[in-house]
Order: sequence, then structure tokens, then C-alpha cells
Amino acid sequence: MNQHTRVTIVAAGLLGLSLVVPGRAAADEKANGKKDFRVCADPENMPFSNNKQEGFENKIAGVMAKAFDATPTYIWWGQRRGFVRNTMNATLKEGRCNIMIGAPQGYDLVRTTKPYYRSTYVFVYRKDRGYNLKSLDDPMLKKLKIGVHKLIEGAAPPVFALNTRGIVKNVVGFETFYSAQNPPSRIIDAVENGQIDVAIVWGPAAGYFVKHSKVALEMLPVPSGKTELPFAFDISMGVKPGDDALRVKVEEALVAKRAEITAILKEYGVPVLPIGKGDTK
Repeated sequence: MNQHTRVTIVAAGLLGLSLVVPGRAAADEKANGKKDFRVCADPENMPFSNNKQEGFENKIAGVMAKAFDATPTYIWWGQRRGFVRNTMNATLKEGRCNIMIGAPQGYDLVRTTKPYYRSTYVFVYRKDRGYNLKSLDDPMLKKLKIGVHKLIEGAAPPVFALNTRGIVKNVVGFETFYSAQNPPSRIIDAVENGQIDVAIVWGPAAGYFVKHSKVALEMLPVPSGKTELPFAFDISMGVKPGDDALRVKVEEALVAKRAEITAILKEYGVPVLPIGKGDTK
């Protein structure tokens, strides 16, 4: 899933694989009679999550856990291929995680809740460039150096859309496997320092770095066309397939904690759109 079907199509930041074996913490929690709120998360995927619990999904997990009268515990695994299989698969023994904080609505490897926010891919460029981009059909894009995230499998919506418009030679790919040499902010850093003219990035991955940039940056939504891949997605929480009781409890908590969750999204600069009307799984 992440980068992503962390969204295979959605997420803009896949990381290196990292695992912390969870069994003891989960067992101790049960022995102490505490309620269970075990979160599947990436240990290095800011601004979504990290193992210092600094990401917006970490903050949302904390809010949700309080609604369960619990403290969140984590199963850390890089959000690349095999993320759900190795953390939440229904055949795994007890001790793995049971909550995914960010999953595209209808993602078929988990049981998704009703969506709790909707976001979109965005254009990011320096304000002093004054591009005023409105769509992928702007003729200016044929002349600008455009940064996009590369996925392991298939093409993210911006890559596919640019290809169909014959915009290829001026596109620069950025890795989604993060390291000290390739931090999550790298594509936004490239806009700041002029390495690229514009980035087309999944909004939740961009907003935090745009908000904290020392250079004034413009961030505008990429409109979805009628005949191509969408650029906006409803984001839900995910639970193990078949765990309908937990899904109901999570949805109730999402309603009760909506204001706190919205405040966190705003704090992290996540561009939020009105939630769509698609059916949940």
C-alpha cells in the first residue's frame, strides 16, 4: 500500500523496511487489563508517522486511543509491499496490530471505516515564480522542470497524466525510499532551491513541509479530470477484515473526536477537501 498503496496510488512517501517485533508489549498490555489499541505504522514516514511519534497519524492515533481508554502501542513496518500482510493479516497470531490510521477508502486488504478526511495531489512552487498553475493542461508545464514521486509498481496519477500529455523529458523522479540522503522533504527542498520548478505531490505529504519552509511556497490542488485517474481521495481508518465490532467502535470514536482530528490535520498543513460520497467497504 504506501507509496504506497499506502496508498498505492495515493501516498507519496514509501520508506525503507523496518520492523520492531511487538509480541511482548501486546501480551503485557493484555495481562495488565488495558484495552487494546495496536497501530500499524511506518517508523520513518514524516509527516505521517515516525518512531518518535511526531507525525500527524501518530497524533491522531493518540486521540483515538483516548476514546478507547487506552494508550496506543505500535507495530513498526515500512509502508511498502507486504505492509498489511506482515502487520494486520487476519491469519497472523495475536500480537500484531489491529488499526491502520490512514487507508484509502475501500482499500481491499483491510476493512475500511467511513472516511474521516479527503485530500488531493497538489502543485507546489515558489511564490516568487508566479506560475498560477490551474491544471495539468497548462501549456507552461511543457517548459517547466517537474518533480514527481516514483512508485515501485505502476504510475502515480501525476505521472500517468503527464505521460498522456506528452510531458516526459522535463519530469524529474524522486525516490520514495527515505534515508539520511533522501529525507521525506527532499522534493519540496528541490522546489525551494530551484532544482525543479514545480512539484506535483500528494497533499498530506507536502503540506507540512510547505508550511515550515523558509521560502514562500504556493500549494494549489490539482483538479481531477473526467477521463483519467483521480487526484483526490477519501482517507479512512482500517481494521482487520472481519472485525466489524472494532470497525463500529472506531467509527464512533471518529465522530466523537472529529474536532480534535481536524485540528491536527490543520496543524500539519494537510489540504482538506469535502469528503466524497463513495460507499464504504
